[in-house]
Amino acid sequence: MPANIQKKQLFVASCLALLVTSLSFGIRAGILGRLGKEFNLDAQQLGTIAATAFWGFPLAIVVGGLIVDAIGMKKLLIGAFVFHLAGILLTVFATGYWSLFISTLFVGIANGTVEAACNPLVATIHSDNKTTKLNHFHLWFPGGIVIGTLLVFFLDKAGIGWQVQVGLMVIPTLIYGFLFSKLEFPVTERVSSGVSSAEMYKSLLNPLFLLMIILMFGTAITELFTGQWIDVLLKNVTDNAILLLTIETGVMVIGRAFAGPVVHKFSPQGVLLISAILAAVGLYLLGHTSGNMLFAGAIIFGMGVCYFWPTMLGFVSENLPRTGAVGINFMGAAGMFAVSLYMIFMGGYYDRLLVAKLPAGADLPTYTGAGATTEMANALMEAKKAAGPEIINATLIIPIILSVAFAGLFIYMRSRKEIHSKSFSNSIV
Repeated sequence: MPANIQKKQLFVASCLALLVTSLSFGIRAGILGRLGKEFNLDAQQLGTIAATAFWGFPLAIVVGGLIVDAIGMKKLLIGAFVFHLAGILLTVFATGYWSLFISTLFVGIANGTVEAACNPLVATIHSDNKTTKLNHFHLWFPGGIVIGTLLVFFLDKAGIGWQVQVGLMVIPTLIYGFLFSKLEFPVTERVSSGVSSAEMYKSLLNPLFLLMIILMFGTAITELFTGQWIDVLLKNVTDNAILLLTIETGVMVIGRAFAGPVVHKFSPQGVLLISAILAAVGLYLLGHTSGNMLFAGAIIFGMGVCYFWPTMLGFVSENLPRTGAVGINFMGAAGMFAVSLYMIFMGGYYDRLLVAKLPAGADLPTYTGAGATTEMANALMEAKKAAGPEIINATLIIPIILSVAFAGLFIYMRSRKEIHSKSFSNSIV
C-alpha cells in the first residue's frame, strides 16, 4: 500500500461516518412514536417513513458498489456527507409526512453511500484481518445507537425537543466530511489484485454467494427491524422500552470490540450459527415475558445479533474475494431492502392487530385522534400492549430458520476445509 495512505486516520474517519449512520437509527427509533403523535401519523405511515431510510440505503449501496472502483471511495464519501447534512436539516424543519419521508430518504442514501465506500475501504486497508476489522468498524453502528438512544432519553427528561436531538448529528457529520476531504485513498482490493470486472460479476453467480444473499435477508430483519421498532412495540409493556434498545446495542458494542478472539475460535460460520440461536432465544424472551425479564431478553438478543452484519460481510470477503466491493455492497443492499419491505408489511399488520384487539367496530383513527376519550385511550393502550409482543413473536420464526441454515453452512464449510486439507496432504506426498 502506498506510503501516503494513512490507514489509522482513514479507519477513524470511517468510524465517524458510520457513527452518524447509527445515530440516525437510534434517534429515529427514540422519537418515532413522538413523530406519529405530533404529525398525526398511524403505524403504517410511521413504518413507511422508517422504511424509507432502508430504501435509500440499498439504492445507494448498489449504485455505490457498481461505481466505487471507477470513481474512487473518496468521491462517494463526499457525496455521503452532502446527503447526510441535507437529510438532517430537512428532518429538523419537517412539517409532516412528506417532508419526513424525503428527509429520511436522504439520510438512507447517505447511510448506504457510507457503507458502499467504507466496507471495501476497511477490507482494503486491513486485507490480512478482514472479518475482525469489519467487526471493529461496525461496532460504531450499535455504539451510535447507544449514544443516540441515551441522548433521546436524557434530553427528553430535560424537556429538550426532538428537533435539537436530530440536529446534534450535524456535529460528527461535519467532522467526518472534513477528514475525508483531506485524506488520500487507496484503490479497492479487487483493483489492486488485478481481478477483472468480468471475473467479479461472474463470481456473483456463485451458489454460495447467492445463499449468503438470502441469509442476509434474515439476519438484517432480525437485527434492524427489532431495533428500529422496539420502542413502538414494547412501549406499553414497559416504561423503559427505549432502554431495552440501549442495553441490546451496548452488548453489541462490547461483543464487536472483542470480535478477534471470538471469530478466531469459532470461525465466521460458527459465529453465525451461535448468533442465530441466541437471537432466537432473545426474541422469545422479548415476546413472552415482562418486567425485568425483558432486560434479560435484550441482553441475550444483543449477544445474538451482535456479529450478524459484519461477520456476513467478512465471510463473503474472505471466502468469495473475487466478488470484490460489489459483493460486499450487494450483501448490505439485500439486507436493507429486506428490512424496508418487512417494516412496511409489519406496520400494516400492527395496525390490523390493534383494530382486532379494540372493541368491535372500532375505528383506529378515532382512537388515536385528538378527540379520543379516556376510555378509548385506555383501550388503545391495552391493544398496543398485546399487539407489540405478537409482532415480535411473528419475527421469531426468522432466527429459528437461520439457525438451521447456518448449521448447514457450518457443516459444509468444515467438510470443504477437510477436502482441501486432504488434497494439500496428497500433493505433498
